[in-house]
Parts: sequence; structure tokens; C-alpha cells
Amino acid sequence: MSLDGLLDVFFPPRCVACAEVLPTPGFFCADCAPLLLETPSVHCERCGEPGQFEGARCPRCTQSVPSFDRAYAPFEHEGSLAKAIHRFKYEGRSELSKPLAQLMASGEAAQLPGTVCPMPLHASRYRERGYDQATLLAVEVAKVLGRPYDDSLLTRERATVHQVGLSELERDANVRGAFAASSAARGQRLVLIDDVLTTGATAREAARVLKEAGAAKVCVLTLARARRASLR
Repeated sequence: MSLDGLLDVFFPPRCVACAEVLPTPGFFCADCAPLLLETPSVHCERCGEPGQFEGARCPRCTQSVPSFDRAYAPFEHEGSLAKAIHRFKYEGRSELSKPLAQLMASGEAAQLPGTVCPMPLHASRYRERGYDQATLLAVEVAKVLGRPYDDSLLTRERATVHQVGLSELERDANVRGAFAASSAARGQRLVLIDDVLTTGATAREAARVLKEAGAAKVCVLTLARARRASLR
């Protein structure tokens, strides 16, 4: 029996959402697979917001152009994937980084050019969680896509409160000045990795700092994106 076969015997593949043992290698069980929602093919060309918009850009990106050149997520932050991300991020299941990165690197992700760079976690949050989920994803995504990886280009200088529950304006203020970029970013095309894109406040601020350091292009790749309420 091969090494992979032995590993499957002692560590059988499990559903990333509910941990049920899978009969064959894969990501989701029969109950969770139908609850995986792919992002619609029609979306804002800049931030990936689902929907059909005049000029191909959503109202937010029309009113205030993001610092990043493009954001892409293959799935919506709903159903079975939301459960998997919660297990990965908050339940100590760091081993899920590999299957989630394989899901993340699907679709249009392969077209995003450049060096893979993780969205950094502040040291205090790292001590609390025990690992940096964006870094784990970025390492695996770089392997899948065959891209260079560099985690020294962006650092988090200031701790921020959790973004959950904050308004869009509060999210923007919360992350303002939280990052610093290395001069080594100058001239580089970068793929910035995070787990979920919600309002995009963190991604916009990180991209702004990288662009100020001279980055030629910053694309954002996340595993999932949350739907946002329309602007009134």
C-alpha cells in the first residue's frame, strides 16, 4: 500500500464543514456539498460584489475607487463554506488550510498574477489564536498556483478590534494606519490573501499601503465574500 493509502486508512478524508468521514477524497459530504454557493459570474469588475451594475462597477467602487486593482472570491460566505471557515478560524482546525486553499485557488484565481502575500495578523491576535489563518492559506495557495510567496512585504503595526458588528465607516476607521509595507514591494505585482472579504475595508487599507510603497498592482484573493447591502 502506498503512503497516501496508509494515510487515508489512519486519517481518512473528512468533510471540511462538518467533519464527517468521506467515502472518497473530496471536500464536502453529500449533505454539505449542495450548500456550497459559488459567487455569481456577473459581478463588479473591481471588488467582485455580486450583481449587474452600470459600467460594470458597483456603486461603492464608483463613488470611491478601491486601492486594490481587483478582488476575487470563488465562493459566497454562506452555508457549508461559512461553517468550514468558522472551524478553521475559531475552532483551532489549522489543518483545514490545505483543502480550503485548494478550493480558494479555483476558477479565476489562477489568472491573478504576481507574488502571493498574506494579510498579516497582529501579534496579540496570533497569541490568542495560535496561528495566522491568512498566512496558512497563502502558503498553500502559492503551492497550488505555483507562485512565489513573500510574507515580509506587509506587516500589521497596530492591533484592531474585531470588524464584526461595525458599520462600514467604523471598519474604515478601525484599520486606518494598521499596516506598514516594505520598500521591497516596489514594482511588484501582488496577490493579497485573506479568508473573507466583507466590506473590503481591511483589503483597501492594506492595498493602499502597498501601493504607497510602490507596488505595481495589488489583487485581493479571498476564499469567500459576504454579500453587502446596497447603497441608498
